Amino acid sequence: MTAVPDKPVWSTNDITRDYPGSAVAYDQLIRLVRAMDDVDAHGVGIYATSESTWISPYLLTLDPDIAFQVLLSTMVYTPRQALGFFVAQNFTLVGANNGYQSIVRRVFHIDSSMFGLANLDIPVQLKAAYSIPTFVAYGSKDVMTAQVEGIRKIVDMARASGNRDVTVRSYPVANHVLRLGDEADAGTELSDNYVGDVIDWAVGTVQGRTQTSERVAGSQIYQSIAVPVELQSNRFLSLYGVILHGAMLALLLAAAIIALIALGVKIRHLIRHEGPVLAMRHGFGGSLLALATTTMATLILFAAGLGQVCYAVVKLGWGGAPAEDPGMMYWSWPMVQVVSTLVVWAWSRVLTGVIEEASARGITRLPPRKGAIRDAFTGREPVVASTRLGRVLFWVTTLALMHVLLFFAFWGLFIY
Repeated sequence: MTAVPDKPVWSTNDITRDYPGSAVAYDQLIRLVRAMDDVDAHGVGIYATSESTWISPYLLTLDPDIAFQVLLSTMVYTPRQALGFFVAQNFTLVGANNGYQSIVRRVFHIDSSMFGLANLDIPVQLKAAYSIPTFVAYGSKDVMTAQVEGIRKIVDMARASGNRDVTVRSYPVANHVLRLGDEADAGTELSDNYVGDVIDWAVGTVQGRTQTSERVAGSQIYQSIAVPVELQSNRFLSLYGVILHGAMLALLLAAAIIALIALGVKIRHLIRHEGPVLAMRHGFGGSLLALATTTMATLILFAAGLGQVCYAVVKLGWGGAPAEDPGMMYWSWPMVQVVSTLVVWAWSRVLTGVIEEASARGITRLPPRKGAIRDAFTGREPVVASTRLGRVLFWVTTLALMHVLLFFAFWGLFIY
């Protein structure tokens, strides 16, 4: 008899899952099954799939009397390491540019405890995790699990706990849930021999039969990259990332609002044949417009490339095949790098011009010329624009676009 409850949903979701609490609930089900008249209380095992294999170690710690366990697509490492591996490997498999790997590193260095999420680093390699007869199954098209390192760790931990009854099967053409084909399509079937193998192994184990088949068999087991076991939470990086992204969004919103106000005022002035609205000096207006357009287009290109990568990864995770031509997923990264570098160079020229104008008015002196800063702010001796609206638009937009460049730097565009 095998107990298989549904995924727990009480006051929890995929992000806030309580694995130790789920183990307690799981054990209550097992005790209920053991109490049935037609069930051998000493022959009850468990069946765990994917995320549930983060629950099974806690369950075996609570209840050492479980007879056996069947583990499908076992997640051997912590959620942070397992998810980091899954995303990084899939970025590679779908053909994304290697630069996108830096994004994976940044994301999985986040200190999730800042947001009340503690289960990214929950320990799952517990002493009792593989201390009983264990059947491990993987699909050859499973792109979510580290099969080679995972199996080695399972065998090592099982032997350390005194258990040598570990059977591993890898099924050809099967995906993460042992289905043949795209899981998004209805009616996809389980791998040919999987159900029979599980039944034969479980029955033979409970009855104390000697296993005559190979301990490890099936299609070739492989993985494309190593598990990123070095991934750890970084509080400073997380704080900086939150502040940077929040400030960038706030400044972009402020710049957009001011630009809309300036557009409305300009339309009104054109209708009434009134004077200039912004009155930018020394070509700063044209430079600001060109740089703003280029920077925002680069940001959109970056978002589009990353969005295509995420879509391809989700499709691959459901059992689909990667596209033959990765397209934007590959060329968008170097394109954004080149444009970002040119934008930094162009911004340096603009800011150099601003500094020269400020220097001519005595603002950069130590100490500044008396009244120079006041005259610049009031427009009596303007540096970038003669009108207050022009000055506000220039500096708010400049700060917003500088934060966009810092955003690119944060995600590794200038270092990879």
